[in-house]
Amino acid sequence: MNQDTERDARPAAGRMDGAAEADGEAGADGAGARAAQTGPGAEAGPGTEGGPGIETGPAARTHPNAETGPDVETGPDVETGPDVETGPDVETGPDVETGPDVETGPDVETGPGVDADPDVDADPDVDADPDVETGPNVGAGLGAETGPEPQAAGADSVARRLVVAGRSASRKLSHSLREATVGELLAELGGLAPDPDEPADIYGDGVVERLERRVAELLGTEDAAFFPTGTMAQQIALRCWAGRTGNPVVALHPMSHPEVWEGGALSVVSGLRTVHPTGEPRQPTASELADLAEPFGTLMLELPLREAGFLLPSWAELQAVVDTARARDAVVHFDGARLWESTVHFGRSLPEIVALADSVYVSFYKSLGGLSGAALAGSTSLVAEARVWRHRYGGQIFRQFPAALSALAGLERELPRLPSYVAKARTVACALSSAFAAAPEVPWFRVHTEVPHTHQFQVWLPYDADRLTEAGVRLAEETGTVLFRRWSPDGPPGLSVTEVEVTQPGLSWTEADVAEAVRGFVARL
Repeated sequence: MNQDTERDARPAAGRMDGAAEADGEAGADGAGARAAQTGPGAEAGPGTEGGPGIETGPAARTHPNAETGPDVETGPDVETGPDVETGPDVETGPDVETGPDVETGPDVETGPGVDADPDVDADPDVDADPDVETGPNVGAGLGAETGPEPQAAGADSVARRLVVAGRSASRKLSHSLREATVGELLAELGGLAPDPDEPADIYGDGVVERLERRVAELLGTEDAAFFPTGTMAQQIALRCWAGRTGNPVVALHPMSHPEVWEGGALSVVSGLRTVHPTGEPRQPTASELADLAEPFGTLMLELPLREAGFLLPSWAELQAVVDTARARDAVVHFDGARLWESTVHFGRSLPEIVALADSVYVSFYKSLGGLSGAALAGSTSLVAEARVWRHRYGGQIFRQFPAALSALAGLERELPRLPSYVAKARTVACALSSAFAAAPEVPWFRVHTEVPHTHQFQVWLPYDADRLTEAGVRLAEETGTVLFRRWSPDGPPGLSVTEVEVTQPGLSWTEADVAEAVRGFVARL
């Protein structure tokens, strides 16, 4: 699909809708900026392509799709009393004055400007449900990662129009996360239980344990633990490794998820520190890792690196980087939120890929269409320790069968289809390049990467983002064809970017279909 972008809500700095955004080490003090370049002309590393030459700095950006504020209840509508707990761990007893003016929590911000929870991904369209007809149809609504919505009425209107047009469209490359309704999700969920008389799970037994065993089997690891969010799974994995290695330093890319979308949690929550082997918009190389000046206990690799255009290293490059990390006495953790679809590029099975790492996190909603949730996989001892920390972090949830059932359905239905999505994405990317090259009205464009590494990629055009979004909405409303959704101005002046994802609905598209859609889109600019 064309992603309005998933995006994990980030305090004080939003993310463009659909492309590599942001920077920096999101530490506790908010300091640091990504020196990485994305965009045309960016230097690419071995086996990878740079993005469109864009130097991005520390300036905060607001997520164009984010929701903030009005849903937070404060003031006179907040019920407080002798037994009401207000704020984190704060109890108000009989002697505590409460009422309309009481602030609920020492650090709680409420009102229209409140930042969304950093654990919530704020990308409404990037990870759409791949198959409404036969798949779990749970990629939107429940479990969808959403974040603060812009306050402007115009932005809200565009978001609503995108959903309406997407739901009624006769042709699209993928579904949007926001298109499914609660009723549709519940109806689909009702058919996912193989045995409706099976007792519901309690604190991770039953169907949740069945999911954990299935993940470990698919990845070739000794064990796996279910987590309510990928952010929690990854934070705990890196925390466990820091304790085991005795080194709190994590080497990772400045465009990786913990740096961009987790609100500085590595340092704020776990007391860890990060270093960057490279600032270029590509995967780090073995030589860069070898030259890193200070010791690090863990190397974290995001596969693929979404912010740089869903980039993967070659298999030889990945092996070399891992070998270099081990030569420096570091363990290796894979952020494998989208690892499921990486097998095509690597030409290796999931167990072969995962065997290179000491632990891996995988997501159930990003590519599999699950409601929500993630898993951390690794050795028996690591996963056992992670389960202890999961409880401490508040992740030991009473009942999780909806997320577990939808994840199992995604593993059964969507996982086998991912290679076909990657193949079609490459066809679509090539057709987009040809169609834009044949459009005299378009002075410049970039499809990045030219040959997508997964079923997702970026498109860059030299127009205002709002203008491009409006053209895409009008195309969908007037012709029933969704080509692009939301665009973002995350780059040099005059350039905008979006993400394209190809899933089940896009498999029927031909090169001629893409060319026709591009002509209609350009005509509405």
